[in-house]
Amino acid sequence: MKLLKSKTDQELIRAYINGDESGLKVLIDRYKTKIYTSIFVRVKDEFLAEDIFQETFIKVINTIKTGRYNEEGKFLPWVIRIAHNMVIDHFRKEKRGPTVINGDGYDIFEVLNFADDDAESKLVRSQVDVDLKKLIQLLPDDQKEVLIMRHFCDMSFKDIAEITEVSINTALGRMRYALSNLRKMIEDHNMTFQFN
Repeated sequence: MKLLKSKTDQELIRAYINGDESGLKVLIDRYKTKIYTSIFVRVKDEFLAEDIFQETFIKVINTIKTGRYNEEGKFLPWVIRIAHNMVIDHFRKEKRGPTVINGDGYDIFEVLNFADDDAESKLVRSQVDVDLKKLIQLLPDDQKEVLIMRHFCDMSFKDIAEITEVSINTALGRMRYALSNLRKMIEDHNMTFQFN
């Protein structure tokens, strides 16, 4: 298993195709937080996100096993695209449009317990981050989504652009506006934070 963790996505897929089930397990472990979060920010429901996450990987497994996977070097964007389509299918069945986080007070950060307990999640528990989270909830939805994906899920702007179906420049612009708006709110509330 340790040897597999150093393999590329493509090598892990080949291992899985050749009968090594742990190849897929390593891939799931490698990307579960990013994929789950990409689902959660759209559905805003922990249990529904879990269901769609499971359905996504059933589809991934079926596609790989039937030899139809050919996205060399692009496993994560491919899976996130499948997850995005599963979310759209869910909302079509529900006969309502997909939404992203709004100001209804639901704390998106509860989902971050799904991630490994790293330095960022320890910071989230501090009082400073509790205050910051309250301010983040006041941002416009598109800015909030990019900020969460970038800083709390450690996603690249390329992945964020693909998930949110905008250009990389638009994702970067939303991030700039989010940070600018946060700085202004922090000043307005006489709080002290450091932004890079």
